[in-house]
Amino acid sequence: MQQETLTRGLKNRHVQLMAIGGAIGTGLFLGAGKTIQLTGPSILLAYIITGVVLFLIMRALGELLLSNLQYHSFVDFVRDYLGNMAAFITGWTYWFCWISIAMADITAVGLYTQFWFPNVPQWMPGLIALVILLIMNLATVKLFGEMEFWFALIKVVAILALIVVGLYMIFKGFTTDQGPASFTNLWSHGGWFPNGLHGFIISFQMVVFAFVGMELVGLTAGETENPEKVIPRAINQIPIRVLLFYVGALLIIMSIYPWNAIVPTESPFVQVFAAVGIAAAAGIVNFVVLTSAASACNSAIFSTSRMVFSMAKDHNAPESFARLNNRKVPSNALFFSTIVILIAIVLNYIMPEGVFTLITSVSTVCFIFVWGIMVICHLRYRRTQPELASRNRFKLPLYPFSNYLILAFLAFVLVVLALAEDTRVALFVTPVWFILVAGIYLLNKKNLSNNRQ
Repeated sequence: MQQETLTRGLKNRHVQLMAIGGAIGTGLFLGAGKTIQLTGPSILLAYIITGVVLFLIMRALGELLLSNLQYHSFVDFVRDYLGNMAAFITGWTYWFCWISIAMADITAVGLYTQFWFPNVPQWMPGLIALVILLIMNLATVKLFGEMEFWFALIKVVAILALIVVGLYMIFKGFTTDQGPASFTNLWSHGGWFPNGLHGFIISFQMVVFAFVGMELVGLTAGETENPEKVIPRAINQIPIRVLLFYVGALLIIMSIYPWNAIVPTESPFVQVFAAVGIAAAAGIVNFVVLTSAASACNSAIFSTSRMVFSMAKDHNAPESFARLNNRKVPSNALFFSTIVILIAIVLNYIMPEGVFTLITSVSTVCFIFVWGIMVICHLRYRRTQPELASRNRFKLPLYPFSNYLILAFLAFVLVVLALAEDTRVALFVTPVWFILVAGIYLLNKKNLSNNRQ
């Protein structure tokens, strides 16, 4: 089969905003209240620690991608350094991760739309959004980048507005129903660790999930103009984004309202905007989380199709998925992933909620596995390709200490997942996924060898 190549249609601004969008999820807009209640002000430290580790993971990923510009996704270097079986398992695991996220977010689109149109069936907006996203992804990769640019921009504007409004309230001594807005609210209600070390440790399961999707930049390498310049810039700005968007936003929220006064069931963004007297606060935040959910689904359609395309080139998926349309888009892979997401909408409609929670929990464990594989590949690359590594201008700082620090942190998060009852089940179910995928690989390998004989 003739090898077809993806077109480099993603510009610098697309990749920059995608990197920001990947670091900002609906968890910040909707789930922050619950996280703050469990942890208190120490949640800021949890975000800083996790942000540093994710930055190091991204640096390892960036160094590997730029070591060979023929790499179109991280599956390519997993195959080179850990073998075809590891590439097969990692690729399909990452595909599953994003499919489960799409399941959650396309369902959320329907729920958020009902805020304005309560009589509309919950499945309908999700289906319409999925069809629109598929059509736009089929057009050109540039159009995908354009969509992500505007989706991410909406989230960025919302967070910056919160920070500006919040600083105004703090410096003006604005008084809420909980007292004056002041930075002293951060430590004057039980200190930085009001729920002790246990509350702080438990928070990492939610904080880590908030960063899921940041590695999406690694899937754009084959479709980015001037990747040697654009990808390092996007990765190097991650610490600033973490400090500004997560730490900055949550610091402002807990300065306006003491952590123990924030309603866990309500978005803290709504509380802050409503306190200023913005009547449409709930509607504004609902619009932001609606675009955030659409953005996550858009990223899922993109990432899963590129992963399947990459797998098909290595005979780890049907060869038809390696074909591009006349606009250099892997249309067959796009249709395949979208159909699976569509089935998920139907299943979500008829299946109990507990099963759905289990799928997303398993997805979190699988993301940790994928990140760990990237870091192990980096270790192998540095050990086996020292000359190639010496020529690379974009190196992981503090190698190999950084690699072992990342792996230790990921192991720590798995232990944390075991502590919580709702995520503990995922640790026991996830091995079933890996056994299933490994079995499919061995069966596929056997069939290929039989066909060649």
